[in-house]
Amino acid sequence: MFFVLSKTVASLLLPSNLLIVIGLVGVVLIATRWRRAGLRMAAVSLALLLAIGMLPVGRFLTNALENRFPPWDAARGAPDGIIVLGGAISPGLSRDRGEPAVVTSAGRIIAIARLAREFPAARIIYSGGNGSLGGGPAEADFLGPLLDDFGIPRQRVVLENRSRNTEENAVFSKAIAQPKAGERWLLVTSAMHMPRAVGCFRRAGFPVEAYPVDWTTFTYPGFSLFWWPFANFGSADNAVHEWLGLSAYWLTGRTSAFLPAP
Repeated sequence: MFFVLSKTVASLLLPSNLLIVIGLVGVVLIATRWRRAGLRMAAVSLALLLAIGMLPVGRFLTNALENRFPPWDAARGAPDGIIVLGGAISPGLSRDRGEPAVVTSAGRIIAIARLAREFPAARIIYSGGNGSLGGGPAEADFLGPLLDDFGIPRQRVVLENRSRNTEENAVFSKAIAQPKAGERWLLVTSAMHMPRAVGCFRRAGFPVEAYPVDWTTFTYPGFSLFWWPFANFGSADNAVHEWLGLSAYWLTGRTSAFLPAP
């Protein structure tokens, strides 16, 4: 039930979807005896759409998450293992096109090539199933050709292809890794997603060191206006999605803290 709700309710609560729905309901009410309420709803919807679209709201919400964990310090020495979370490959597009389709979060894939060569003795797990409601092929199943391109033997990377969300990434990865006391494991995922990911791994009893990638904001995001309406909606939707995920995971006991820290 949690998985289904996370894919439906969360989408409805994204700023772009929610405000458009409010605006459409307002337009419909204008033709009824609740005309005044409809006008207010339509006006509020338009005003907020313009504000979020033109102001760097999403950028500041994203920056707060991306700055939570600093870049990993290689001076600490070689890790025993590396876990890379999926989210970079589209299983549907990959199956349709006949080759791996890297669509977002490409830094996670690049990190495999970099870390595999830098730490040849480290175990590597790629955790990525299919997070869509309709199911389908697993993301991890399409990683092989990319490893070939990188010159990394396929047997070097263990594939975890059952997980559908971050909680399952942690649980299934731990089952494969069977981490021993004193071992050091890196967790590779997008910087914005890192707080929720670390919280899930801690909740699963799997201590990890954060290796964030895929930053989308500068260390300090700055403030600027975009005079083209809705230019910022993409970042706002992505940031709100992650903050909603943090809230839902914390309320349902799936993470160790609301906003995990190093």
